[in-house]
Amino acid sequence: MSLLSKPGARSFPGAVRMAAVVVVVAIVLAGASMLPESSPLHVSAFVVSLAGKYLAYAMLALSVDLVWGFAGILTLGHAAFFALGGYAMGMYLMREIGARGVYGNSNLPDFMIFLSWKSLPWYWWGTDHFAWAMLLVLVIPAALAGVFGWLAFRSRVSGVYLSIITQALTYALMLGFFQNGLGFGGNNGLTDFKDILGADLHAPTTRAVLLVVTGVMLALALLVSRFVVGGRFGNLLVAVRDAESRTRFLGYRPDQVKLLVWVFSAMIAAVGGALYVTQVGIINPGEFAPANSIESVIWVAVGGRGTLAGAVLGAVLVNLGKTLFTAWLPEFWLYGLGLLFLVTTLFLPNGLMGLWRPMKKAAPEEVTPEVSDTQGDEA
Repeated sequence: MSLLSKPGARSFPGAVRMAAVVVVVAIVLAGASMLPESSPLHVSAFVVSLAGKYLAYAMLALSVDLVWGFAGILTLGHAAFFALGGYAMGMYLMREIGARGVYGNSNLPDFMIFLSWKSLPWYWWGTDHFAWAMLLVLVIPAALAGVFGWLAFRSRVSGVYLSIITQALTYALMLGFFQNGLGFGGNNGLTDFKDILGADLHAPTTRAVLLVVTGVMLALALLVSRFVVGGRFGNLLVAVRDAESRTRFLGYRPDQVKLLVWVFSAMIAAVGGALYVTQVGIINPGEFAPANSIESVIWVAVGGRGTLAGAVLGAVLVNLGKTLFTAWLPEFWLYGLGLLFLVTTLFLPNGLMGLWRPMKKAAPEEVTPEVSDTQGDEA
């Protein structure tokens, strides 16, 4: 029997159900926000923005699950791609302000005038066009991921060393974006957004539409990810994760396999970052912080590594808990997060999705299969 022919979880029906739930919840919350405030079913703008932020975070968690859960790459730097996507969207939103800024300059953002910039940097050219900005959302993170991944995987860097390098990458970017001379607002970042495609960014209708768009994009990311990992390529990812040397012996290129999923996951994270900025109204270097990447790993672990749907579930539940916990006992949140990770590691190795599996007859379809070493003579 071939290493890649072992039957296992390839349909991931949980991802389809989660995609449907995400879209339905987003539509329901958006619709409820449009009801009169006197209605008992009315949802405030704060809740709508909070839900949109959770769904954007879920895209980051999904991207981490793709590389960690399926390819075995423990990344501690995926927040870098999330933040880069956010900055690309932020550049467009800053240009949308036009002459309505504090200084009334239709060409330069306020922070550039404050810092005595005389002209727009070349890398800001075209960002007043939505289509070009969205292209940057995908291309810049993908290019960075491609270069970084090619160098790291070609050199066969793996394990804790790769984790440390990814953490160093996002930390270096954070330090760089803190510099005023880079042209991205320095410590304050990009903020004071007003419009998106001509629509008032703060209007209830716009917020409702953005929530639905975020839900739809997350659902599409789930379905595309399910397609990617549900076939032969998914089996190849698991083979690379569990038996990389044997996979290489069979004639495959593990470095190329890792690179493909790495770049794909970076693009998902970047789209999540772009949608995140429209929900919260600001992007600053703090989004590059390594702690954000570490938190995303915890989301995946809590929800269930290698399940797709578990990543979304973990991101939403942990961030909801964070919102509530920081309101009640803000100084103890980090301790609570650490305790949650310890409890999950010790008692829920398969995350929350692992609690659901025993209840289902088709349990093996929910989690990625292990590559058995006992098949070595038959491969």
